[in-house]
Amino acid sequence: MNMKSLSRSLLAAAAVFALSFSYSQTSQFRFAWLSDTHVGGSTGAADLSASVRDINSMDDIAFVVLSGDITEMGSNAQLELAKAILDSLNKPYYIVPGNHDTKWSESGCTKFPRLWGNDKFVFEYGGYRFIGLHQGPIMKMGDGHLSPEDLRWLDGILERLPDKHQPLFIVTHYPLDPGIDNWYQLTERIKRYNTKAVLVGHGHRNRVMNFEGVPGVMGRSNLRARQLIGGYTICAVRRDTVNFSERVPGVETKPPWYQVSLEKKNYAADTTSYSRPDFSVNIEYPGVKVQWRAHTEYTIASTPAIWKDYAIIGNSSGTVSAFSLSDGSRQWHYVTGSTVYSTPDVSDGILVIGSSDSHLYCLKAETGRPIWKLATGAPVVAAPKIEDGVVYVGASDGVFRAIDLKTGKTRWTFNEVGGFVETRPLIYRGKVIFGAWDTYLYALNVTDGSLAWKWSNGNPGVLFSPAACWPVASEGKIFIAAPDRYLTAIDAETGSTVWRSNRYQVRETVGISNDGSRIYARCMTDTVIAFSPSSSSLSVLWASPCGYGYDIDPSMPIEKDGVVFFGTKNGLVIALDGKTGRVLWKHRVGETIVHTPVPLEANRVLVSDLDGQLMSIQAR
Repeated sequence: MNMKSLSRSLLAAAAVFALSFSYSQTSQFRFAWLSDTHVGGSTGAADLSASVRDINSMDDIAFVVLSGDITEMGSNAQLELAKAILDSLNKPYYIVPGNHDTKWSESGCTKFPRLWGNDKFVFEYGGYRFIGLHQGPIMKMGDGHLSPEDLRWLDGILERLPDKHQPLFIVTHYPLDPGIDNWYQLTERIKRYNTKAVLVGHGHRNRVMNFEGVPGVMGRSNLRARQLIGGYTICAVRRDTVNFSERVPGVETKPPWYQVSLEKKNYAADTTSYSRPDFSVNIEYPGVKVQWRAHTEYTIASTPAIWKDYAIIGNSSGTVSAFSLSDGSRQWHYVTGSTVYSTPDVSDGILVIGSSDSHLYCLKAETGRPIWKLATGAPVVAAPKIEDGVVYVGASDGVFRAIDLKTGKTRWTFNEVGGFVETRPLIYRGKVIFGAWDTYLYALNVTDGSLAWKWSNGNPGVLFSPAACWPVASEGKIFIAAPDRYLTAIDAETGSTVWRSNRYQVRETVGISNDGSRIYARCMTDTVIAFSPSSSSLSVLWASPCGYGYDIDPSMPIEKDGVVFFGTKNGLVIALDGKTGRVLWKHRVGETIVHTPVPLEANRVLVSDLDGQLMSIQAR
């Protein structure tokens, strides 16, 4: 080696040493960490206000991070209240949503980024880079999920790091474990970098965690719970450690309850690991294949509509697309002004779909050409239903509408809905029936929209509303399953309760046979049942153990030619014999929520998932 090369090598080595030394000698600082504030809950706003006042009283707090569940239900009013309280901080703050902010979102998950500029963050302080992102799930009950668009964002951040050795702190709402269906996609990324710790919420308590060697810290909820005062976490970054202490606003900072070393760690040497998704069930049913798979690259939170050889669906980019049923190739697309989580309906070659841009769109199903669009007072996340040339649909503005399919003119409105609508309405015996996130199931007269009756399960908690399931009807009864874990039969004429049963633990999924002789419900653990619609009490025809584990994904069981199809929260699609409940086949298509399927034939079904995929499954 010549002297010039040697000199360059020594300088490079010195630079690496200096970089390493500088990162181990970062300035000392403290920051506040809040989580699970649940503004809109009983004491959420008061507890957050107390913490903000307390943080403002301390001059040595550099900034604040918030790790999700900012509100109780993600409503616009709750988010605005949380923003008003947090904006009184005299320090910078960085925030991500949690599942309570994204599941019950009347805005289609658009209000949060509008208020705060983003639902992710990245910033640098004291030589450390802080990266925060959320895991939904979007508009659905189920496990957390890292969306394809957010993973692309993270990849861009990591690839553009000025130095790959820069120490990182990751902030998420969910812990990086199987509570996120694709947790490993984040873990494997951050293990390639100098990640010091992952700060998580969700569990409402202080807890030491380990994510395949990466230190994990769960922070307490800001809520007071059974105490007189709430609390939060003070994180003190020192030369070689970060200490975590509980702070009681206005009272004391307790001694550190945990300490994380800031020394470089070789994560690959750590043997702690969670099992990756298991696709071995597909070997048990070799005759079942995915014919084609279309990747939209953005979150899908709805079910496709079918017209001739087209499957039509929207996604979080605001794009409505039509795909060929033959090979999955995209035939056309139409871009709305915001996220599209509405399940479309189609009739006579005309498609209707809602958007979070506060419009209902009517498009030609063959070309995507717009026919009309109707402005609503708020986003439309609900699924429209077309019947006899009329579109029936709810929105997030407290209005349910009947609209002429051809002209887009409103025939009537019902203006007394107390919460947002996300379900697909049922048209039955001269009534349009739907639930809302206001505790009620409504029945309106189809001719003029007047209220025929409204029904409640008696639980005042809005989160127990019969709002997510698509109601079904037979033998003069309406059948629903709500988060209160009851199956309910309601008289279609009067709205009176015929029977209610919690014999089987169910949640938000019901279906019906093609001839109306069986009602299906998927239980929260392993079992699907069929029961008679004609009985005056729950009369079970069969109960089939399907082995899908614990599952609260609202994927409705749908029958076609005697075969019942449904999806699960972890990518499983299952087909049952409608008459006996016998499992015909199972196939795992991915790792996340599979939405309500669309059977094409007895041996072919179309499914979409939260990962932005549309798939055609064929069984021999």
